[in-house]
Amino acid sequence: MQALLVMDVQQGVVARVPERAEAILARLAQAVAAARAAEVPVIHVVVRFRDGHPEISPANKAFGPLIGTDALTESNPLSRIHPAVAPLPGEPVVAKRFFGAFSGTDLDALLCARGINTLVLAGLGTSGVVFGTLREATERQYRQIVLSDGCDDLDPEVSSFLLERVFPREAEVMTIDEWAKTLR
Repeated sequence: MQALLVMDVQQGVVARVPERAEAILARLAQAVAAARAAEVPVIHVVVRFRDGHPEISPANKAFGPLIGTDALTESNPLSRIHPAVAPLPGEPVVAKRFFGAFSGTDLDALLCARGINTLVLAGLGTSGVVFGTLREATERQYRQIVLSDGCDDLDPEVSSFLLERVFPREAEVMTIDEWAKTLR
């Protein structure tokens, strides 16, 4: 059984790619609609820290600069999921710490309880949450599908490299349309 993981599609994260935001949101909304129509569970994953960022060490190169700001905190409205892919009642929202969707979460328990063995990954960014989740899911022996046009990154070249050269070693990489056709 499959589940679609829609990851880090939060208002503040989407705002980091303004020139591509409308297009990626439309594609992600298409993936969510396809999953719901086929009764594939949709699980939303967000990166969120407690106010004050007590989980982050100042030595953390990637997240340390957030200390002293309200970025990605529970109280910041920009940490909310973008309305274009907002969860429906009953769709779980998993709040993670750091990159991968399994980082400090109960995602594995949610997946096991539903008998899910295939993860369909989409989100922002390709080199962060998608890559981190893919590696952890591989170690946990989940089958994976990465939606190539359901991913975006601050650096499009890095995204392309991962999608074309790295991810196919561990996952099927396909477009949202290709995946949606498998659901019919």
